[in-house]
Amino acid sequence: MKVSALLSLIPLAAALPGSRWATKDSNGAFGVTAARSGSPIHFLPLTAAGSKFWLGGKSQTYCPEVVPNCAQGTNDTIIYAHNALDVIVPGGQSIYVDRTGALSFTTPHSGYIPPGSSQGPFKYTPGQSLGTWTYAGQGASGFMACPAPANSTMAARHVRRQARPTANRWQVFAALQNATVPTGNVNDCLGFEAMAIGLNISSGHLAWEYI
Repeated sequence: MKVSALLSLIPLAAALPGSRWATKDSNGAFGVTAARSGSPIHFLPLTAAGSKFWLGGKSQTYCPEVVPNCAQGTNDTIIYAHNALDVIVPGGQSIYVDRTGALSFTTPHSGYIPPGSSQGPFKYTPGQSLGTWTYAGQGASGFMACPAPANSTMAARHVRRQARPTANRWQVFAALQNATVPTGNVNDCLGFEAMAIGLNISSGHLAWEYI
């Protein structure tokens, strides 16, 4: 079953036993979905695209045709060992928070993390049915989702808003009051709990890399 299908059944799902490695522990593979009851982000899955993370939408992945054991065109975003994407590409892909507060990941074949970024602490805590994924760096209280309107401009970001704008998509940031968010107003963002479900993943269901 696809990870996205599992996450859509979060209220009824139980954590899956085992792992693609020899043992499964608190550093295992997991998928994330947002929980904020009564909001437009409730139960949206975490996706990775363009070196950033989003709620909803589609992940952007790549798998060379010559590689026999990786998922072609997967939309599943799978995290491993607290702070890395679960990928096959040599060197892996780390997760960090950039200096604007945006949850980000390193590009394939490069471990470069921009100056001023934070590499954690991130923590995955498994549960009997659902676990949690948290970030406490820079004094953050977890994560928030910020509307990223397609027509937003630098000028519009400085306009005082009377109501939260409608989002075409939601970008994930660390919950920081000084984050530089797409609309320019942190009050437009919604804090959420990052619910994590442990996954039993074979290499055939993993992306070669996220792009």
